[in-house]
Amino acid sequence: MIEPSSRKFTTSADGSLTIWVPKLDEHYHSIHGALTESQHVFIDAGLHAISKKEINLLEVGLGTALNARLTCEQRKDREINYLALEKFPLNSEEIQKVKEAGGNKEAEILAIESGKPVEIEEGFTFELSTIDVRKFNWITPRFDLVYFDAFAPSAQPELWSEDIFQSLFDAMHSGGALVTYCAKGVVKRTLKKVGFEVEALPGPPRKREMTRAWKR
Repeated sequence: MIEPSSRKFTTSADGSLTIWVPKLDEHYHSIHGALTESQHVFIDAGLHAISKKEINLLEVGLGTALNARLTCEQRKDREINYLALEKFPLNSEEIQKVKEAGGNKEAEILAIESGKPVEIEEGFTFELSTIDVRKFNWITPRFDLVYFDAFAPSAQPELWSEDIFQSLFDAMHSGGALVTYCAKGVVKRTLKKVGFEVEALPGPPRKREMTRAWKR
């Protein structure tokens, strides 16, 4: 797993912020456009695909809180209860850098103390958990939508395991969806193995495909 001190801020192709982790040689978002990728994968293929008026949402990998900010902005008249799992949240100095880069809403979200749900805006409640996703175990179904935004399988294969996807499947309501930028065959096969119905959708710029998985 990564340590907070190893992160380097950089700018992606569409001008939006991302973070590079030299130890893993991985970015928090696509270098071809962080904002573009988040909008395409998590909002357009995820949030907009769920028709419920109240959505319980789980994010695996909060990162810079870009997905959370976009979800808050584009929830329309729906109520969102957002739980983010992030073992290594940004520290105060890093949050200040996000704010200086124009991410005021992201910085507000990132500054929320772990374990304390906060209503950021009317209809949008956010909670941070620093639990390792490998220890995540929700006994009864709760979530309608999962943003799976972990580092790539090549960097952290342990985060794309059958056990993790099984725990997420069990934690979701019937009719819920999991979305991820990853479209590797082994990931899709693992999702199917635990019970998901898997769709291959057109990917964001420079990626041919992404994945959406439904619990039916």
